[in-house]
Amino acid sequence: MRKSLVALSVLAASLSAATNAADYTDGNIHKNDYKWSQFNLMYAFDELPGESSHDYLEMEFGGRSGIFDLYGYVDIFNLTSDPDSDKAGRPKMFMKFAPRVSLDALTQTDLSFGPVQELYVATLFNWDGSADGVNNSFVGLGSDVNVPWLGKIGLNLYGLYDMNQKDWNGYQISTNWFKPFYTLDNGSFVSYQGYIDYQFEMKEEYSSASNGGVMFNGIYWHSERYAVGYGLKAYKDVYGIKDSDSLKSTGISHYVSVTYKF
Repeated sequence: MRKSLVALSVLAASLSAATNAADYTDGNIHKNDYKWSQFNLMYAFDELPGESSHDYLEMEFGGRSGIFDLYGYVDIFNLTSDPDSDKAGRPKMFMKFAPRVSLDALTQTDLSFGPVQELYVATLFNWDGSADGVNNSFVGLGSDVNVPWLGKIGLNLYGLYDMNQKDWNGYQISTNWFKPFYTLDNGSFVSYQGYIDYQFEMKEEYSSASNGGVMFNGIYWHSERYAVGYGLKAYKDVYGIKDSDSLKSTGISHYVSVTYKF
């Protein structure tokens, strides 16, 4: 138990320190390095578009090394290859890979101002593993911003380049957060965590809606090695698909997950 309490105390201290602006003017760009990874066994209820309910295994990872800040995950769907699954006959995998390059660390200059703690060249790649499926690349300006109560959040603005169409198709603004808000006597804690991805100015030839997106709101219990959580995701014309009777793309879905941390 002592080891668990120490680990959680270190985590709490690092979250508190993260509210301060990054400072690499001393030339030590590796002083904030860290890494993490975990397995999430998940089930989605009425996931949109299409109201698909299914199981999946998510291998999630992230960290910092010098100028690079990284987040990503790989999802594997329909683990038992159940022919009755909503994911049967569909791509088995989806991957998100989101490296950012710190402009503060790259230039060894403090670029912080106001609530903005650090600036990045932000990229994002989405792939579903099929030859003609999801193959999107995003590039833009990223930041870490300190906001009341939530603390440090990521905030990125991208342009979207569709690799299949070989053309630009609008923009996406993304934010994410992780806020521990209640600590139990044993040192474990409950957090509010989530993200927003909102696309806009998408082209008519590629999208039936010019804007749309999602907001994920999760409540999770965390210990040193495990987490258990519930998430509610709200959709509005997600991926530029206009909501219709034939394909639902606006509404609510629910997620449950059990996590093991490495």
